[in-house]
Amino acid sequence: MKAILQKAGAFIISAILLYSILPVRAAANFEIPGTCQVQTDTGVTCIVKTLDYDYDFNTYFSLRDMAMALKDTDKSFSLEITQSAVSLNTGNAYTPVGVENAPWEDSENPDISLRRNEFKVNGQKVYYYTLITRLPTDCYDCFMMAADLAMILDVNISVPAAGSLQVHTQDSFRISPDVLEQAGYFYGVNSVLVGDATTGEIYYRYQSDAPCPIASTSKLMTCLLVMDAISAGQINPEKIVTVSEAASRLAASGDGVIPLEAGAQITVEELLLGALLPSSNECALCLAEVVAGSEEAFVQMMNQKAQELGLSQAMFYNSHGLPSYTEDPIPSKRQNRMSAEDMFRLVSYLLKVYPQITDITSLESAALQSLDLEVRNTNPLLRNMPEVTGLKTGTTNKAGACLVTTLAADDGTAEHDLAVIVLGTEDSIERGRVSGLLARYALDVFYTGTEATGAGTQIFGELPTHAEAAVDRILRTAKKH
Repeated sequence: MKAILQKAGAFIISAILLYSILPVRAAANFEIPGTCQVQTDTGVTCIVKTLDYDYDFNTYFSLRDMAMALKDTDKSFSLEITQSAVSLNTGNAYTPVGVENAPWEDSENPDISLRRNEFKVNGQKVYYYTLITRLPTDCYDCFMMAADLAMILDVNISVPAAGSLQVHTQDSFRISPDVLEQAGYFYGVNSVLVGDATTGEIYYRYQSDAPCPIASTSKLMTCLLVMDAISAGQINPEKIVTVSEAASRLAASGDGVIPLEAGAQITVEELLLGALLPSSNECALCLAEVVAGSEEAFVQMMNQKAQELGLSQAMFYNSHGLPSYTEDPIPSKRQNRMSAEDMFRLVSYLLKVYPQITDITSLESAALQSLDLEVRNTNPLLRNMPEVTGLKTGTTNKAGACLVTTLAADDGTAEHDLAVIVLGTEDSIERGRVSGLLARYALDVFYTGTEATGAGTQIFGELPTHAEAAVDRILRTAKKH
């Protein structure tokens, strides 16, 4: 089974990921035009224009050319592309505009008009990184990674030879993290772990026991302690909190997210929304102060909770995950740290004791009525995969781009929470792409029983829960069914 999975995963290794593993030539904001031969399982071979963005082998493929190549297959799709928006509809016939499957008209670098454009699949907004180009014929084309297109279409792609792709429309999208690791795909990532948070089974791990900075994923511990305080009756979600001077200064700094002014009033529930969705540092600080009276006292609670949960590599210096400076004449810069295994344990405990946290983290946006402000979730996978329920992003220069992803799964008997921990990627683009690939892998293992790297291993036994959480889980499951 493992050999079959690795063979199926060759698409990711050779077709896409090897294009983006090791930069051969760096040139910021530089697009290198090229072409690739693409063949479908109908035998049709087409020329597909490519762009290597910033680096050789960081390759994006023309959507119009790919649509034309797949036009007469079961994976056909239609396209509408403007200067700032793309609409892709699967199963529809593609209407050519006359520029498809032809080489670049000149050797000059194309004009990339937009990176973060609106992208819809079957009418639903999704978040993939794409390049929109205005062609000399005055129509627009969109370029995206083959891995992203393959996930959208649920197809497998292989590389029979250099400069060519084979699209297997009858094969579903599959990856093998083992093969990715051997190819060096995780070389630029600090740590990775994929598993079932409900049972503790590990599907795959990479450097998962090494401590590393965790940036704003620290807020998961902050929210856990806030929920502990709510459960104990110390505070309630409707409690009005007065914004402190310290929180106001943080909001006014370069790390501020939500404009909180000293003396302003906001509820605990809104502070949780602010901390978890747009990753507001000032909201996290407000929560720490309302629970413990000061951030210093709250940090002690964070570290004590980490010890209780057996998070052996965890150390917290603040409630939000930003760099923390000592007051020495030559200050030391410290950051909250944790291993991927610690994070998996924390997430598993949080979801078992307070499963209602996903009622917040699954929201794409929310209104903070006290501030007359709408905030948006920073998790890109919420738009791309319906199974995603959260959980938290995080980024600092030292930590890199981190993402803790949770997915809802159901084996017909009980609900499960799958978790994908990705710490320390180069940027938010890679964070989303690595997490998306591994999330698809997690679902594949869960539903098909495909052999997993860490199959049969567990990172923890039964974690403690209380009656309120058990009842909440039963009600949530009954409501869903």
